[in-house]
Amino acid sequence: MTLTSLEGLERLREDLKKIDVEIVGLLNRRAEISAQIGRIKEEKRMDIYDPAQEARVYENLKKANEGSMPAASLKAIFREIVSASRSLQKPITVAYLGPEASFSHLAAQSHFGTSTRFSPQATIFRVFDEVERGKVQWGVVPMENSLEGSVNLTLDRLIATPLRIRAEIFLRISYCLLSITDKMDAIASVYSHPHALAQCQGWLRVNLPHCGLIGVESTAAAAKKILKDGAGAAIASRLAVVRYGLHILSEGIEDNPANTTRFLVIGEGESRMTGADKTTILFGTPHTPGSLYHALEPFAARQLNLVKIESYPTKEKIWEYLFFVDVAGHEDDEKLRKCLEDLKKKTTFLKIVGSYPRGEGAL
Repeated sequence: MTLTSLEGLERLREDLKKIDVEIVGLLNRRAEISAQIGRIKEEKRMDIYDPAQEARVYENLKKANEGSMPAASLKAIFREIVSASRSLQKPITVAYLGPEASFSHLAAQSHFGTSTRFSPQATIFRVFDEVERGKVQWGVVPMENSLEGSVNLTLDRLIATPLRIRAEIFLRISYCLLSITDKMDAIASVYSHPHALAQCQGWLRVNLPHCGLIGVESTAAAAKKILKDGAGAAIASRLAVVRYGLHILSEGIEDNPANTTRFLVIGEGESRMTGADKTTILFGTPHTPGSLYHALEPFAARQLNLVKIESYPTKEKIWEYLFFVDVAGHEDDEKLRKCLEDLKKKTTFLKIVGSYPRGEGAL
């Protein structure tokens, strides 16, 4: 490296130093304004976490980004800034399906940021219970996986809960092979949730054909299990590496790289319109020919896009079903509002489970 290039490097570093100082000043100014907003929210008894407002913040950043900063990186940076700002206003607590380092934990962190109090729960039902009883403000639960389909335990609770869906999170599921050893040939058995083992079976057949596969209750539980098994490996998230002090033997071992899970943020209240929303509804129809066809007519008549429709068996009567529907739009939008009014006349039961901002990567 020449003297000239060294001098140029130092000048560039000095420029960065000045910019960093400016950023710190702006962050502190932002923190002051955020604290003021927090006082107003407290006075008006408003939620500290506002998914609609945060969706607008990220959309504004996306539009303003005309430089070389990748959109995903910019959002990750501001997710932590927004998270820190929320904690200045009032710390919030989020329950999720645990234990720590589960994919639900990763989804919760990816949405709320790390300046949040997280509360791991043993079951999906416990997540709902904690929020319903007011022990935590928000919950994160898995709704569906692109390969495995819907999570029935979540659907069960959505039918009866007074809570509403306030936001959705799409998380790409990427599996790592973890161990307390750094030698692949020392592995004799592989632990993980049965779904994870199934989703990595091709890789396992090629790379660890002689290992025993052992199903456990979660990927995070698998990571904990191998702390006492020197010849064991776990299929789990990258988050488990830091949490349990493990080695990564291989990354991205899932057979389908498009594997994605949709999570829901549940809580009290309603999310405001953003212009890019989704509404989840639940309805039942008379047990007569053509009843579902007639129930769907109001959507077709108004050219409303049904993102998803799924039948779900009722617990009271065999061979009778409820229908979960995701539709593009917000319940306060006039076109959807009138559609739901017509739908109510054609159904035996109708529940709006929530209107919320569409998650990144949503249809």
